[in-house]
Amino acid sequence: MNTRAPHPSAHLTDRASQALQRCGAPPPAHDGSLVVTTPIDGTELARLHPHTATDLDIAVSAAADAFTVWRAVPAPARGRLVRRLSELLTQHKADLAELVTLEAGKITSEALGEVQEMIDVCDFAVGLSRQLYGRTMPSERAGHRLMETWHPLGVVGVISAFNFPVAVWSWNTAIALVCGNPVVWKPSETTPLTALACDALLRRAAADVGAPDALHHVLLGDAAVGEALVDDPRIALVSATGSVRMGRIVGPRVAARFGRVLLELGGNNGAIVAPSADLDLTVRAVVFAAAGTAGQRCTTLRRLIVHRSVADELVRRIAAAYSGLRVGDPFDEGVLVGPLISGRAHEAMRKALERAELDGGVRVTGGERVDGPGESFYVSPALVRMPAQTEVVREETFAPILYVLTYDDFDEAIALHNAVPQGLASSIFTTDSREAERFLASSDCGIANVNIGTSGAEIGGAFGGEKETGGGRESGSDSWKAYMRRATNTINYSDELPLAQGVEFG
Repeated sequence: MNTRAPHPSAHLTDRASQALQRCGAPPPAHDGSLVVTTPIDGTELARLHPHTATDLDIAVSAAADAFTVWRAVPAPARGRLVRRLSELLTQHKADLAELVTLEAGKITSEALGEVQEMIDVCDFAVGLSRQLYGRTMPSERAGHRLMETWHPLGVVGVISAFNFPVAVWSWNTAIALVCGNPVVWKPSETTPLTALACDALLRRAAADVGAPDALHHVLLGDAAVGEALVDDPRIALVSATGSVRMGRIVGPRVAARFGRVLLELGGNNGAIVAPSADLDLTVRAVVFAAAGTAGQRCTTLRRLIVHRSVADELVRRIAAAYSGLRVGDPFDEGVLVGPLISGRAHEAMRKALERAELDGGVRVTGGERVDGPGESFYVSPALVRMPAQTEVVREETFAPILYVLTYDDFDEAIALHNAVPQGLASSIFTTDSREAERFLASSDCGIANVNIGTSGAEIGGAFGGEKETGGGRESGSDSWKAYMRRATNTINYSDELPLAQGVEFG
């Protein structure tokens, strides 16, 4: 493992301020109670003023008023706003990526990729603005037409997590806007500067195309702000990304007021490696899926279920690949693993590794803290062989730990794979088409891949998972339906009034 300590990056605070201003947002305040730091070295980037309950009421009221106007705008015209946002995101791609790296610690390539994901989903949404299709069905009554139509839902509340501070917002916002809905966004308190930059770009796009200014609002603060958003009856849909614990709170509270909820929660993603797998391809896929973003993706690979006949060889190859990963300052060229987001994340990793060893696990490589500047938490990705899928393996630890389990029979592999509470992403590595098809039919996850890793989803497919992952779907395919309401319409164009099911009345 290349554990060259990252050097302190000069003027990180200035870099954040300048990137923010280039996006059209005012310079960040430095006199508030919401302290924003960078995981790169712990430098303070800003001290912002959190929003109050009054601020939230004003924002939601303005968004609700804007809804009455925006819902009447034809969907293709709404698409022009998102097209302009896409243009601005393209223009400011480097600026936003810099803020993502500063606040979330992602390496430059991943940060640029996240912004590209925003651009891609905007392009998708623009096309979607002409494809919000309903359907017609045959009526059992002569002279009648039966159909379904889709209509704007209302104000959408978005609660996002630190690890994808802008992409997840764009999945929701681009789709919500073309569907006719304003958005109120509560970003992670760890990554508010990226939110302010996105808000500035969207407001500029709205001004450029003549859309209502009140279509988008950002609310900064801690969990109390999110809770107030969740409980507000004017929020028609709450789309929340975060932990399972958070989802257990959000889901019932929104349901209690008969609102809609879209939950993207934890993942404890597994991959099966069959005897026929191309091990060269498998190693490349596994290393990125397990170590990318320092293990801080909901789709990070955490469980590797390997056929006993190839397990030793595969573990040897992964360990060798891990030894060549550069851990350090995410702005540095050649660095592939940046910092953990916080000391709490490092402590969770340390405790998980201790529990794994108590359960009989053998740490093959990694797991050590790497020296870094200031208040930073850099770690080497850990590879641990486990004798069984113990409780710590069944839990999601948001850090780069890859547990290796072995199997003898394919049915055993499927059972191991599915025997966790989460159900987000899954993979199999095999050149046996029967095994591949059996896996696709048997994986209980929302995402099931063949010969690629668990992370790196494209925007064209619906993203989301089952079981404790929450069941939500965002981004592509027909995910737009979550942001609209459906109406069934019957049109009688005859001069008769027959009743359905042959009922006669009078």
